Amino acid sequence: MDTVKIMPCLDMKNGRVVKGIHFVDIKDAGDPVENASLYEREGADELAMLDIAATLENRKTRLEWVKNVSSVIKIPLTVGGGISSIEDIELVLESGASKVSMNSAAVKNPSLIEEAAKKFGSSRVTVAIDAKRNPSMPSGFELVVSGGTKAIGKDAIEWAGQCEALGAGVILPTSMDGDGTQAGYDLDFTKAISDRVTVPVVASGGAGKLEDFYEVVTTAGATILLAASVFHYRLLSVRQVKEFLRDRNIPVIL
Repeated sequence: MDTVKIMPCLDMKNGRVVKGIHFVDIKDAGDPVENASLYEREGADELAMLDIAATLENRKTRLEWVKNVSSVIKIPLTVGGGISSIEDIELVLESGASKVSMNSAAVKNPSLIEEAAKKFGSSRVTVAIDAKRNPSMPSGFELVVSGGTKAIGKDAIEWAGQCEALGAGVILPTSMDGDGTQAGYDLDFTKAISDRVTVPVVASGGAGKLEDFYEVVTTAGATILLAASVFHYRLLSVRQVKEFLRDRNIPVIL
């Protein structure tokens, strides 16, 4: 089994870390630089930072946020939100990100994935896939874009396969049904994605207790475990999660 990594996620709005439920009901969750430093000290393997309003507000990622956070950590930083061109990717990487995450822009222009993978390497290109349950889709999951506001009638699992074929090095699926609920990851959705692709899959949306982290590895095949609320509100620490996994024979770096 691959080493499992823990990835706290900073959802950003107006310069602050925020967290919502089902992508709405947004509440303040602290300062990004303080949170980033804490998570690295606790043993986070990677960090994600998503500018959640960039696409909706039709603007680019705030590069100063990227610079501020990347300057206080040494672990890899994945940045997403408002990235819609090769130039955007270049600027975000130059500002200190190790990887970029694309979502709506990749759906609109799939060749962007291919161009980015060729220019920067697949390992630096993550495609985020937001979905919600829809029984009329072949897989039962429909792709949603624009910060979770627009369902587009495309099968989310089929899209994951397409993304890998185009050169994406990581797939980051988030189930809107589970986001922020702390009711557990959407195991069906995560498993459907990890069964479809061979690249690493990031579990995202709904982590609430230690067992959730274990289940999504053993049942759904995720190797990178993203969580936000449980870490921001100090319900669990990164170290607690890693020790819990280690004690159950899941390989982690402590």
